[in-house]
Amino acid sequence: MTDLTTLFQAGVAAVRGDSAVAASLTTAPIAPPDRIIAVGKAATAMAQAAHMAFPKVPVLIITKYGHAAGAPAGAEVIEAAHPVLDSQSLMAGARLLEVTGTMAPTSHLLLLISGGASALAEAPQTALGLEDLRHRAQEMLASGADIHAMNAARKEMSRIKGGKLLAGFPGAAATTLTISDVEGDDLTVIGSGLGAAPSTYGFTFETRIVASNAIARAAVAQAAQKHPVQTNDETLYDDIHTLAPRIAKALKQGPEGLHIWGGEPTVILPPDPGRGGRNQALAALLAREIAGTTDLQILVAGTDGTDGPTDAAGAIVDGTTWEPAGQNALDRADSGSWLAQRGALLTTGPTGTNVMDLVIALKS
Repeated sequence: MTDLTTLFQAGVAAVRGDSAVAASLTTAPIAPPDRIIAVGKAATAMAQAAHMAFPKVPVLIITKYGHAAGAPAGAEVIEAAHPVLDSQSLMAGARLLEVTGTMAPTSHLLLLISGGASALAEAPQTALGLEDLRHRAQEMLASGADIHAMNAARKEMSRIKGGKLLAGFPGAAATTLTISDVEGDDLTVIGSGLGAAPSTYGFTFETRIVASNAIARAAVAQAAQKHPVQTNDETLYDDIHTLAPRIAKALKQGPEGLHIWGGEPTVILPPDPGRGGRNQALAALLAREIAGTTDLQILVAGTDGTDGPTDAAGAIVDGTTWEPAGQNALDRADSGSWLAQRGALLTTGPTGTNVMDLVIALKS
């Protein structure tokens, strides 16, 4: 089991916000910015690297509660809720509009965007209040909608998403460095397009993807020196109940070695869900599918170190994990509680990145 954790950590290390931003700024230097703004679960790590490159530039960090450790000295930090926004998210959105909208005509803005930005900062259309936004967010999360559908809806409700934040930027240049947490690495979808260009603009704009799921999976494969890599696919874009039997079948019928999948599964929640997230639910389903096998170990985890509204990244299961009580937990969307009782949860703490999820399976 420890071997899978080590491989997961190798994948995460390759896409950390600090190393990814540092590498990008070293490989392709940019003009010194006048302001650095980092938004997302990896905001602090990304800001650390930018601050190292430009130590005298003011820094604003907007990130999830508990993810601000290591912020550069003197940085302005706003922590907010995820995945359902709160009043701090509205404060963060207002601050973004204020800072970007008052920069000098000759200024250069460096935006650092990572997954989670959609909930962490919001400036709603005037007709929408906090409770309206929270209700709609909870409905979307429970519906099993994928990130594309959710972010499309978020853009409609927002004054800062879908390129709208930079629509009010009066400066001369903007650079966006992004850690992708969406299929296809589409800047208009990442963070609901918080760092995307508006439909029309009069400033110089450059954008780069500095880390992605593909990079993390490649790092896992490279670290698996003693295990032949048999699968390395980004195909986890379906409901967990569809994915679990598909993955289990591929493993049971496939060759010995390491099998790696990436992406972001979806899950439909009951009205009063218990503890857990999509990765813990998928892990529990996989435990059921491989029950009784002796040659399979499977890790399912979010690269950001959190899975849903929990402090676990996911879980590690094998043929001995499943027991009948697991079905009741799955039915109540309480897989996290059951996996904790089975000693199967994987807890890493904040990782400084967010490139969706990984499934790493070893068949021996």
